[in-house]
Amino acid sequence: MIETEKKIIQAQQALEEAKKRREEEKAKIHKRPVELKGRGGLEPTRFGDWEVKGITSDF
Repeated sequence: MIETEKKIIQAQQALEEAKKRREEEKAKIHKRPVELKGRGGLEPTRFGDWEVKGITSDF
């Protein structure tokens, strides 16, 4: 019975930590600067790949 209670407590702590990480990630996304007159979506040079005429390249 005691092992089961420990596992339940650990699972609850893990869920709380995950919830906190998700909230922090959402806050980071909202703090990003707004792109004006861009291609739409995230700025490719800052957040991933660059695509031109269907060809994608990494930096």
